[in-house]
Amino acid sequence: MMHYHNWLGQRYRLILGYTGSTWIVIGLLILSPLLALPFIWAEHPQSPAFAIPGLALIILGALLLWQLPRRQASTLTLAEGSVIVVFTWLTAVFVGALPLMSVAHLNFSQAIFEATSGWTTTGLSVIDVESASRLVLLYRSIMQLAGGAGLAIIMLTALTGPVGMGLSTAEGRGDQLAPHVRQSAAIVLELYSGYVVAGILALRLAGMNWFDAINHAFAALSTGGFSTHAASIGYFDSPAIEGVTIILMLLGTINFLTSYAAVKGRWRVLLRNSEMHVLYFLLALAIPTLLFGVTWELYPTVGKALRVALFEAVSALSTTGFATVSYLPWPSLGWLVIIGLMLIGGGSGSTAGGIKQSRIYVLTKAMLAEIRRPLLPRNTILEVSLWQGEEKRFLSSQHIRTEALFVFLYLTLFSLGAGVLTAYGFSLRDSLFEYASAISTIGLSVGVTSPHAPAGVLWTLSAGMFLGRLEFFAIFTGLAKLWVDGRSFWASTTDPWRK
Repeated sequence: MMHYHNWLGQRYRLILGYTGSTWIVIGLLILSPLLALPFIWAEHPQSPAFAIPGLALIILGALLLWQLPRRQASTLTLAEGSVIVVFTWLTAVFVGALPLMSVAHLNFSQAIFEATSGWTTTGLSVIDVESASRLVLLYRSIMQLAGGAGLAIIMLTALTGPVGMGLSTAEGRGDQLAPHVRQSAAIVLELYSGYVVAGILALRLAGMNWFDAINHAFAALSTGGFSTHAASIGYFDSPAIEGVTIILMLLGTINFLTSYAAVKGRWRVLLRNSEMHVLYFLLALAIPTLLFGVTWELYPTVGKALRVALFEAVSALSTTGFATVSYLPWPSLGWLVIIGLMLIGGGSGSTAGGIKQSRIYVLTKAMLAEIRRPLLPRNTILEVSLWQGEEKRFLSSQHIRTEALFVFLYLTLFSLGAGVLTAYGFSLRDSLFEYASAISTIGLSVGVTSPHAPAGVLWTLSAGMFLGRLEFFAIFTGLAKLWVDGRSFWASTTDPWRK
């Protein structure tokens, strides 16, 4: 018993040490908006609101990192990675809310909601962006940029030692671009950073000023959707800006394995990849449906109707949440299409949320296989496969069951969340739309989210965003491990016969 007690203590020293490194990353991200002060010096009185929590978290993280064991194998299991992810994201939300309470004058529930929306790359907001300071607007965009990359991915690039795949897998990034997990994380960040720089320049050339270009490039590539204007992308009413934003949203929603292969010149992957097939099919179905069933009658020209149909379909499917128009005048068909796209979401291993296109592909193929099975000779073996990146993967029955369980859990929580919103008096249509937006980390809103929303509504939406971003199982696994280890540690401490 004493041996187990000591072993458990060593493992939690490891967990807390790596958690400290993520706290340092979060602290630096909270401080990072202050780099813009030379350009917006009039807002320097707001700097302590970012400096104090940021520096405090860096110091606490350094103390935890300092006690990290140096001379033992430090590979993390999936369960241990899940504990770190839970600690990391809860810290990011609660500490990240402090500047918003101080500078944006939000109450506790509103600040937690806004911080959760930022880190999870959702984009729902209770801030009046037209009156908010530029430091606050930049801070929100930085949260989305970091949340899209993944706090664990950012941390992995700065660590030394055999961390293993437990951390990145727990955050929903199990696909590797290189044999070494840290090298793979570095490639993701290089690719992501290259997209960001190109996106800023493209938006500037399309007509945005530098501040808007930086914020919207951050939000588009992270599929986050925070904007510096209340009308979102519709504020600019520019086909060029909409075109660039569509490209950035698509880059953000494509699996990094596929993106990396395409950047390396292996363009066939864009035609062979299974998720890309789903992406092409859904857009080919949704855009004409929106055009001829919704926008054709609502907007004055064919060009405007086509622009709206194209942009809103990509924004919903990529889980970005930018908008060019209000959905309130839309008929029910338009709401149905957008809700469906939001629930499906983007590619696995990308910055997007939602059920994910890979799961839709896998379950569709599994369903077709079950339909075919009775029609084939006995003993025929049907295998379900999909292409990810440049690799064809054959899926086990256990994998398919896990994917089906995830979808069931996702839709169950979606129904429960929408039910809570209806209990607060919102219509069923509004509730379904808003909670689909929250749990799929999108940010499109029909007015349920507002500064005047009840605290219960904000916390319900915040829970949906948090669970949707970490895909449930990481949170459940992390909390279950904490519970089991806590009980075991307590038993070993209070057992009078422990040796």
